[in-house]
Amino acid sequence: MSTIEQMIEELQHSPRLPEIVTVLQSNLEEEAQRRLEFYKQMTPEEKVEFIDGEVVLHSPARNRHLDATKYIAKLLDTFVEVNDLGTVKVEKCLVVFPRNDYEPDIVFFNREKANSLEPDTMRFPVPDFVVEVISESTEQRDRGVKFEDFEANGVGEYWIVDSDEEQVEQYLLEEDGYKLAMKSSSGSIESRVIEGFRAEVEAFFDRSKNLEALRLLVSSS
Repeated sequence: MSTIEQMIEELQHSPRLPEIVTVLQSNLEEEAQRRLEFYKQMTPEEKVEFIDGEVVLHSPARNRHLDATKYIAKLLDTFVEVNDLGTVKVEKCLVVFPRNDYEPDIVFFNREKANSLEPDTMRFPVPDFVVEVISESTEQRDRGVKFEDFEANGVGEYWIVDSDEEQVEQYLLEEDGYKLAMKSSSGSIESRVIEGFRAEVEAFFDRSKNLEALRLLVSSS
């Protein structure tokens, strides 16, 4: 029995079920109104998310965080573009989930989803692949609510990147949820969702190794 099924089973036997449902419905309606206000007030200049009914505004990132994001995005974007697999977006791409809205560091949309995007799109569909470069202020959400939301809504692959430790965790979606496929600071990582993409983990954190990987990627495509 899944966690959701267990929760429902417990509630169904509670004499306070009608009261609980009424309170939850009221809370969801209020949250929906706050979300509409969030959509009206958000601007392209801010990196902002709507999580658990609250607006989360992000502070500027450290240089090593920005570099890791840039190095990973360069490799992914080049490979995806050369092979016409879809599109890669970096930061400030608001992806809309049933309850929450996130702006991950890097997302990938397959060709079908990419073709549905318009020049003025500001609210994007659930991505197929997500990369989050964690920081002290975001790690709890990246490993918590985002992990659960991505898993529940079919994000096929999720990378959690630690730029301090220069380490990547790769989670792949299986029938019963995310499974850790690798956690390493060295060796190669191969994506299942972005089919054919393969790179050395060290190329995500080192400029010269990133350039070398980029040259190899272009020459082999």
